[in-house]
Amino acid sequence: MTQDIKGKVVVITGGSSGLGEATARHLAAHGATVVLGARRMDRLQTIVDEIQASGGTAMAKKTDVTRQADVQALVDTAVSTYGKIDVLLNNAGLMQQSPLEKLKVDEWDNMIDINIKGTLYGIAAALPYMKSQKFGHLINVSSVAGHKVTPAGTVYCATKHAVRAISEGFRQEVKDYNLRSTIISPGAIDTELPSHITDPESSEAIGGFYASAAIPADSFARTVFFAMSQPEDVDINEILYRPTAQPL
Repeated sequence: MTQDIKGKVVVITGGSSGLGEATARHLAAHGATVVLGARRMDRLQTIVDEIQASGGTAMAKKTDVTRQADVQALVDTAVSTYGKIDVLLNNAGLMQQSPLEKLKVDEWDNMIDINIKGTLYGIAAALPYMKSQKFGHLINVSSVAGHKVTPAGTVYCATKHAVRAISEGFRQEVKDYNLRSTIISPGAIDTELPSHITDPESSEAIGGFYASAAIPADSFARTVFFAMSQPEDVDINEILYRPTAQPL
């Protein structure tokens, strides 16, 4: 048995493409109000316009998740506009794979800033509201890489392991406030994620793998909907899923 998500206010980081865009469209089609944050405001506005044209409710705010003030402003805007926040989907993420010996330190910093600190900034912005409301649902995006470590994926895997650790700590700490938390760990999904890999060998390997195995982003959207739509006394803590063709 699932619950209707109509009227739930959902804040989504990384909402301009890929998992975030697919989830925004899917949830809005089921009656949720979506508040999208990302750096590409033109792309966000297009998505919002299309959702509204289809009868949904959506808004967008330019957001760089490496800036705490931006993430705070995104959540503040959602609450000031709609009076509450039901769900925060910490979706913004970056994958820049390369062997450690390539010493791509700037890329290590990028992944730490977006994947780890961006997730923490989302929690910092939403938790006070959820604590006061005595309801709310945090959904963090990890990865199969948060369960396994692969060559050339060391730092990315470390950031996604960190997301799982942060999420589990959150889960344990918020029981007094009636909050729920979910970690979603997808495998290869057809998004822009591999396009940020600058190391040629890693890019070729990941690109070939995604070309053969990746599945559409709406698989993730349906997973978010499943976690959100459970009865209030059910807390889906972790979902790990892969394309059927993915062996790792």
